[in-house]
Amino acid sequence: MHENSPQSALLTLPAQAESLLSMVGNTPIQRLTRVSEGLAPEVELWVKAEWFNPAGSVKDRPARGILLRALEQGLLGEGHVLLDSTSGNMGIAYATFAAALDVRVHLAVPANAGPARLGHLRALGAELTLTDPLEGSDGARVVAAGMADSCPDLYFYADQYSNPENWKAHYSGTGPELMAQTEGRITHFVCGLGTTGTMTGAGRFFHEASPDTSVIAVQPDGPLHGLEGLKHLTSSPVPPIFDDTIADETRPVSTEQAYEMARQLARREGLLVGASGGACVWAALEIARTLQKGVVVALIPDSGLKYLDTPLWNLR
Repeated sequence: MHENSPQSALLTLPAQAESLLSMVGNTPIQRLTRVSEGLAPEVELWVKAEWFNPAGSVKDRPARGILLRALEQGLLGEGHVLLDSTSGNMGIAYATFAAALDVRVHLAVPANAGPARLGHLRALGAELTLTDPLEGSDGARVVAAGMADSCPDLYFYADQYSNPENWKAHYSGTGPELMAQTEGRITHFVCGLGTTGTMTGAGRFFHEASPDTSVIAVQPDGPLHGLEGLKHLTSSPVPPIFDDTIADETRPVSTEQAYEMARQLARREGLLVGASGGACVWAALEIARTLQKGVVVALIPDSGLKYLDTPLWNLR
């Protein structure tokens, strides 16, 4: 199914759901001009603004694919509940689209996700199980898997970390969009590692369609960090969808570097982004500074609005 097609020929959706789902993808790119001062004249630094998706993040892409595939296969009929773990964005995407599709959603969420994010999920009608905050998103995934095992007749366990619809959404959508938006000139694609779906899917597309495009993965520089949505894969369970042959390079970024870049993007470019977006742009700028010619694109997963109550924006 093509990224811009909200349904397959086998699936009939409510009109409001079809309209909402058709808004996913085709997010804009914007060239950075102030934080990129000093680059070589023939080097361009761009960002892909994924907060323009209807539920506000890059996670809209896999959430849509997972939901539609499950409906197509009859896995969400007759009272079945979509179950998954989330630290925020994927859950918001699930809950947004499920509300329009009249599908029940149950999410395992770390209890320290924050009142604004939990309130957002509850407002959309999601049922929540709050999990041990010290175990983070990995612990929430364990809880969700246990719930699925205990009630297999009730739950469709989506498991975004192993569901191939996750990376396929970026293979069919994110990658081709960037090729079109840069008129095939993209030389470096930079994105963060969380579930790894973005890097695996878009990166796989670039390896096939544009082998000269370098795929750069970004992860925190250690296991203890403040980069919401990103994982330090060396010390975390590796998602089953992760393909370690895709990234041409993996760049570590510290929490302080990511926060600094996020704040620069807000004050110098007018872009309010989350910490993971700051990390990706930091890495992209490092790469751009080494080039004499190139088009570097960093994917920004979401806006900073969800994080105004976090240390990132706790400014005096």
